[in-house]
Amino acid sequence: MNDQHYMQLALNLAAMAKGRTNPNPLVGAVIVKDGRIIGQGAHLKAGEPHAEVHAFRMAGDAAEGSTLYVTLEPCSHHGRTPPCAELVVRSKVKRVVVAMQDPNPLVAGRGINLLQQAGIEVVVGVLEQEALRLNERFIKNIVKQRPFVVVKTAMTLDGKIAAHTGDSRWITGEAARASVHRLRDEVDGILVGIGTVLADDPELTTRLPEGGGRNPIRVVLDRRLRIEETAKVLDTSVAPTWIVIGEEADPAKAARLQERGVELIRVPERDGRLDLEATLDALYPKGITHLLVEGGAQVNGAFLTEGLIDQVVSYIAPKLIGGLSAPTPYGGDGFAKMAEAVTLTDLRVETVGEDLCVIGYPARLKED
Repeated sequence: MNDQHYMQLALNLAAMAKGRTNPNPLVGAVIVKDGRIIGQGAHLKAGEPHAEVHAFRMAGDAAEGSTLYVTLEPCSHHGRTPPCAELVVRSKVKRVVVAMQDPNPLVAGRGINLLQQAGIEVVVGVLEQEALRLNERFIKNIVKQRPFVVVKTAMTLDGKIAAHTGDSRWITGEAARASVHRLRDEVDGILVGIGTVLADDPELTTRLPEGGGRNPIRVVLDRRLRIEETAKVLDTSVAPTWIVIGEEADPAKAARLQERGVELIRVPERDGRLDLEATLDALYPKGITHLLVEGGAQVNGAFLTEGLIDQVVSYIAPKLIGGLSAPTPYGGDGFAKMAEAVTLTDLRVETVGEDLCVIGYPARLKED
């Protein structure tokens, strides 16, 4: 077995905790000695032991002289848990293989240096690209201090998200809709515009086919606070609801909603609309590290033209509905020239039931 094999096992362990470690990264660890795995573990939840701790607990004294495979540089600072780099040194391993350095520029490399100073052989960069992709949310958080933004759309093959009448149930099949609920289970928040709430009255909760799941925080963009007070999303006993408002929001209505447990977030306006950059800046310190945008055409279009999308997840149903006035996934004015179109990179295409799912990453429109 080679380093790639064991690192892939560590990455697989890390991925099992998707959506549960926020704001922390996904980390997996595997300890190997004489060609045999003697310890393994993953970071399962923020505040709980890191992957290395679980792995060394399993390995015990046998860890001496072994090789540790870990998907992220062992931490070297005191946080809610002790530094893992010190644990690695105390465990007397002979060799440490690291997939990627810590992206935090204030700490990157310190854990590796600590290991090397202790005489431990360190190899960095094994399956690095896979590790970077696994922790794309964490990297965006650390480097930009903003949520990782995923825009999810569902459309027909001819690019429509509803009929010209507004009817949109159902574009995709059951398998695709179940896939969306798994996405919801992994994120901290779901964002929609007030238009979606007024038109569809969604609950925006997680309903997994196997049951269970975590309900993210529901975030509604509602500049003038037009939401109907009977809207399902205002039931905060199911999940928290935050409404992003502007200067024109009715103070009396705002007070009534706050009494019901709804949190209101006031942000500046720009060109008669809520400032999306200010919105993301307001959401991140409040714990939204991973944001799923399930907006209509106008909201999606605004995120697109402002260059605020980190990942696109597009479900495409093998259906044709036509209609010149039928809405498309991205509205607004769009770009004036084809040369300005956003190119998706690192594409992945999957079959989900009878539908297709295209996942990609927009080439940056501007510097974040």
